[in-house]
Amino acid sequence: MSDSTGAPAVQTIRVDRTLVIGLDRPAKRNAINGAVTQGLDEALNLLEDDDSLWCGVLTGGPSVFSAGADLAEGPGEPTERGGIAGIMSRARPKPLIAAVEGYALGGGLELVLACDLVVASRTATFGFPEVKRGLMPDFGGVFRAPRVLPANVAREMLLTGEPIDAERAERLGFVNRLVEPGATFDVALGLAATISGNAPLAVREALALAHDEINGDETASWAASHAAHERLLATADVAEGVTAFFERREPRWSGR
Repeated sequence: MSDSTGAPAVQTIRVDRTLVIGLDRPAKRNAINGAVTQGLDEALNLLEDDDSLWCGVLTGGPSVFSAGADLAEGPGEPTERGGIAGIMSRARPKPLIAAVEGYALGGGLELVLACDLVVASRTATFGFPEVKRGLMPDFGGVFRAPRVLPANVAREMLLTGEPIDAERAERLGFVNRLVEPGATFDVALGLAATISGNAPLAVREALALAHDEINGDETASWAASHAAHERLLATADVAEGVTAFFERREPRWSGR
């Protein structure tokens, strides 16, 4: 689907058995809007449905992965197969690798959490700034981060809104490959090629069982997250946080 500029918000290319999915809203730091949601949904449907594709790579380009949800436009409606942003609650049978350069913040980090493996530049940054806007991560991050990061680190990120750098993320086991700036795409493609050199059905069975062990049934977690998000949307602090963001000033919290 095209963005307001007329250019596709999500680009895809095939490299052997890998589908490369690229976020392409550089002027908006790849913020997730309706066009990105539809583009991701279409790309991931293609990855799932095409038997000649065995692996995917999700990238945001050379300077930023994604700064999160578009606060001006919103992320668009959830899709039937993928949910929020076309990916967050998707049951994916094939591996998906995040190739991260620059910022992966808020919904951008939640995109990474929806992937299976992470290749990151040494200059990449991961964070949940939502509390600085009166919100909380509502694309799954609030319950997924504590599964893949130490509990205290996840709480630190969720409660302070401060990011961690890629080197710390790699030490904590969140990043699989830590590479020099500009190398994430090639390294992610190489990792995808290694995966695709294995028996595809065996890979998918192993991935499905790993997903079940790590995530289990997320129905209750999503319901609790959505309910908390709705409560926050009704507060004065959310309105103040978003207004302060666009006015480029510090918010004045009221606790109401």
